[in-house]
Amino acid sequence: MAKTGDQTGGTETLEGQIERVTFYNEENGFAVLRVKARGHRDLVVLVGTVASANAGEFVKASGRWTVDRTHGPQFTAERIESHPPTSREGIARFLASGLIRGVGPHYASLLVARFGESVFDVIERESGRLEEIEGIGPGRRRTIKQAWEEQKAVREIMVFLHAHGVSTSRAVRIHRTYGSDAIAKVTENPYLLARDIHGIGFKTADEIAKQLGVPHDSPLRACGGLEHMLHEQTLAGHCALPRDSLVRETAKLLDIGEDRTADALGQLLARGELVKETIGGEDLVFLPQLQAAEKGIASRLRALAGVAPPYPPIDAERAIAWWEGKHNKTLAAAQRDAIRAALAHRLLVVTGGPGVGKTTLLNALLAILRVKRVRPALCAPTGRAAKRLSEATRLEARTIHRVLEYQPGRGGFARNERNPLDHDLLVIDECSMVDVPLMHAVLRAHPPNAALLLVGDADQLPSVGPGSVLAHIIKSRACPVVRLTEIFRQAAASRIIATAHAINSGSIPDLEGASPDADFHFIAREEPDAIAAMVLSLVRDRIPAKTGLRHGDIQVLCPMHRGPLGTRELNAALQRELNPPRHDQPGIQRFGWEFRPGDRVLQIENNYDKDVFNGDIGEIARVSHDDRELRVRFDEREVPYDFDELDELQPAYAISVHKSQGSEFPAIVIPVATQHFMMLQRNLIYTAITRGKRLVVAIGQKKAFAMAVRNADTTQRISGLLERLRA
Repeated sequence: MAKTGDQTGGTETLEGQIERVTFYNEENGFAVLRVKARGHRDLVVLVGTVASANAGEFVKASGRWTVDRTHGPQFTAERIESHPPTSREGIARFLASGLIRGVGPHYASLLVARFGESVFDVIERESGRLEEIEGIGPGRRRTIKQAWEEQKAVREIMVFLHAHGVSTSRAVRIHRTYGSDAIAKVTENPYLLARDIHGIGFKTADEIAKQLGVPHDSPLRACGGLEHMLHEQTLAGHCALPRDSLVRETAKLLDIGEDRTADALGQLLARGELVKETIGGEDLVFLPQLQAAEKGIASRLRALAGVAPPYPPIDAERAIAWWEGKHNKTLAAAQRDAIRAALAHRLLVVTGGPGVGKTTLLNALLAILRVKRVRPALCAPTGRAAKRLSEATRLEARTIHRVLEYQPGRGGFARNERNPLDHDLLVIDECSMVDVPLMHAVLRAHPPNAALLLVGDADQLPSVGPGSVLAHIIKSRACPVVRLTEIFRQAAASRIIATAHAINSGSIPDLEGASPDADFHFIAREEPDAIAAMVLSLVRDRIPAKTGLRHGDIQVLCPMHRGPLGTRELNAALQRELNPPRHDQPGIQRFGWEFRPGDRVLQIENNYDKDVFNGDIGEIARVSHDDRELRVRFDEREVPYDFDELDELQPAYAISVHKSQGSEFPAIVIPVATQHFMMLQRNLIYTAITRGKRLVVAIGQKKAFAMAVRNADTTQRISGLLERLRA
């Protein structure tokens, strides 16, 4: 075997140009590279870990030659350094690799032909000259310049992370969060990563801190652990934690004494980075913004609850009779009560399950008010929910974020107490989904002289974000609440609605004897593999054949993410069946998923700049490797994602029940098994079933279904809102 370079104790060096990146794992930097190495006629297989790897780059590796049983001779590196190329051939490969947005193989060859080895200097210092190339105008020139600068900064971050033994896959997100100060900020306080960067957990930040020499029991580490613990609990829906529990659990996480943890908590409280408040006789620790949001919600709702609405005089009985006569309908007693309450109070909550007439009530109230020239505004937490509200009322309905006019780039909402909304009545539908921060933002922008109507199903799962706003408003009795319970005759014929109400009352629904035309079915299967196989069969073949629905109309809802019946496994299986790879439309692999044109995808975090939010579902319209961009169609608009932003997306063939809130789908398939026992709760199975419009099929074990129905014990979210409202 030919050898290159120096040898020291069996270690050799290998230098050359990357011809092809056969494999690269962004999570750990492991790479398999084809290298044109000095002293070798044929391409060499180089295996090892490297911060970044792109065709055309120059690499220098130290390691040993080995022979793989399957792939033959390869150089296994203990260390690999990569550098930008200097030769014309390497530069052309580097630019053609898609690393720089706006430059693909075509423009790469033109740029190298025009500027030669100085092309990088031209991009960096004389980017205006790029317009000498035919097809490159001001827009593409700016894109190339910006992408080049970002690539250089991101590369520095990748090398920094790699040197400290952690994943480089979040380097772009770190750069976009912290800018040119990224490495300095992380070096000063690595625990910022766990707080600010989606996908980086506390363990990763702690490992970087260890590499940087932060002592195991340092105050910096203890403070980072406390903030992490509190942030983690907000993701679980809590607004605060008891002081003693926070100290105890953080000390356990960090493996340090509770005294040191308590000292660190004292520092954070003194600096105002956390706040402590005694509520209900217990010391609770809050993130400051959540405490302020709770206080703001309580004070504003109490102010609204105590006054009459700003409407002209309306005789409720005559108005109800007018609407009934005009539409040839008779309202139920509870619906009449709701209209009377809405005409008498500035703040009202209307709650109830499916089929109880919430939409009819809302249409009647809006018709009565519009005759009196009352100006309503309608909104809902998600795009899908807003669209449904608009279809039901035939009035414009928007997402809450659009009503509040979120400001990309600057952050925050344009509408607030200094620039309030302009309406006489604000209706918020699907209010169970609204968390504490969003409700506070709404109330800050709500005109104090306008009325507020909150509509939602309090028995559904609470919001994904912190708090149980709707449930606590109802429980506090701080304002009038009308609960609709009567199921209307047409709705009562639906097995979906009958099953949902049976579950909500704690009764095991009839799982047998459904007619072929029924809209709810239960298919008994015992083994997880058999349940998974039936899910695939239903989505791929049986439901489309029977109903004519497209695959995109059928949504699988899972109680959990992990396991053979979790979202991860079922997404992979459904993607293989419904959208296999195509050579003419290649996908892109990122963050453990392959994204292909035609895939249904789920947004898993709020992205205010893109105006897409946690739980939004879209379809991949195209994947452009030249532009390093993927475009997702959400309803009527396409949203671009850089390849490095794809950790915000995951396949949506199967999603969690929590992510389905606020949405309805033509057909629902729900796997139910005892392996989900931690999540088998009444409100979860109730929420899942009420997402279906035309057909719901539950598959699995009757025992598991019964467990869910009987389990009404849900984790109580820690919050001060209920006590504040009662005060």
